[in-house]
Amino acid sequence: MSFRSIVAFASVLTLWSASVAAETIKIGVTPGPHAQILEAVKPIAAKNGLDIQLVEFSDYVVPNAALDAGDIQANSFQNQPYLDNQKADRGYKIEAVGLTVNFPIGVYSKKYKSWAVIPDGGKISIPNDPTNGGRALLLLRDKGAIKLKDGVGFKPTVLDVTDNPKKLKFVEVDAAQAPRALDDVDAAVINTNYATQAGLDPVKDPILREDPKGPYVNLIAVRAADKDKPWVKILVDSYHTVEVKEFVLTKFKGAVLPSW
Repeated sequence: MSFRSIVAFASVLTLWSASVAAETIKIGVTPGPHAQILEAVKPIAAKNGLDIQLVEFSDYVVPNAALDAGDIQANSFQNQPYLDNQKADRGYKIEAVGLTVNFPIGVYSKKYKSWAVIPDGGKISIPNDPTNGGRALLLLRDKGAIKLKDGVGFKPTVLDVTDNPKKLKFVEVDAAQAPRALDDVDAAVINTNYATQAGLDPVKDPILREDPKGPYVNLIAVRAADKDKPWVKILVDSYHTVEVKEFVLTKFKGAVLPSW
């Protein structure tokens, strides 16, 4: 065999070995920014031997159930308080392995240009899950719209409201349906990913917006049994790159903030 043939054979063997070594994982995401960011992560991970396939879920409940059941290997859609609540309620053996981005939640209205002109007795929709509903109430508290009991933590409910000067009426809706509720309420607290899907600008359109600092940074989660596997490090390292950070800042223009 000639030297040139040997080199060619070695090159083919190297490519074949790399393809065999590549590992494929399914990652659950919600539509919008989470899915878009993972699309930017995919080619970086591929260079490191990890093939990412995205599975989109339209709500916040199914991705953890699918992960716990082994239908997917990771998900990227939630923050730590939400994950903690799901684990406590459902017994999931799921762990966070890396931080991703922050989506400051906002209050939107089709009827009013500022919070100051929301009428007494106004109807305000908030997410009906404990974590995002609590997050909505904490936002309203921090902006001086209501007061809450001391020590409520991250999951206050409407029963924890101790002072409500405008006598606001809270309407609890599924987080994914919040944009649709805008026609029926005076204002709605909407998560950023659902706001962008509905054509809202999460920087310019909210009449109130959450402080981007705090506990609500999103994360990558995997099953506890998988957290030390090599592909997990490849996934997190591929996400935590300059290229992905630049993509987030350029694509979302402040609506989504890198947290690494």
